[in-house]
Amino acid sequence: MSTPRASWRNTTHDWAADVDLGHLAHIRANPAEFAPGGVRHLILEVLAYPADEAASTADEAASTGAGRCTVTLHADGSVSVADEGRGTDTRFDERGRPVKKPVMASKDLRFFDHPGAEVLADGHPRRGMSVVAALSAWLVHTNRRLNGSWTQRYEHGVPVTGLEPVAGDGTTGTTVRFLPGAHLSPLADDLLRFAGAWPGLAVVVDDRRGG
Repeated sequence: MSTPRASWRNTTHDWAADVDLGHLAHIRANPAEFAPGGVRHLILEVLAYPADEAASTADEAASTGAGRCTVTLHADGSVSVADEGRGTDTRFDERGRPVKKPVMASKDLRFFDHPGAEVLADGHPRRGMSVVAALSAWLVHTNRRLNGSWTQRYEHGVPVTGLEPVAGDGTTGTTVRFLPGAHLSPLADDLLRFAGAWPGLAVVVDDRRGG
């Protein structure tokens, strides 16, 4: 799509809002409200997106991998969530520049201010990926699509790099790796039970934290 951004239809996020600093600051000021239960809630917020895709592409999930996801708990305290879906929507503006849907740095229009928002498996409302980005010291979003692959780093929800190209490897999917803020409650041992809340999404937990 090489058309003016102003003409792009907003479904989940506002394409014109690359970064909503006020929105991110509001989340950071209220971690107990937006990440009740701490790190587990952030992981569920991320998992909800590949679960959405798995549900919307159920007929082709078996061949595309859209129904598979791996959560890795790293020794440095960071968490990565990798799926094999189509990747985050990335378009090209009228100047041919790539523009990624601003899922990390702006509000999800479906959930954030919606009193009837989906409830995640921990019993708390879904708010969107911006909660994960804002409440993490850093987050790296790596995206592989048929029309190109790139990575971008955020700190406390604010992008600190542009879309940096990465070599394609013939696959598609999204990997989000983030370091939760030290003020959040640590991850409980019941993640796998909660991660299995979506029947169309098979989740594997790879715990590399050591003893």
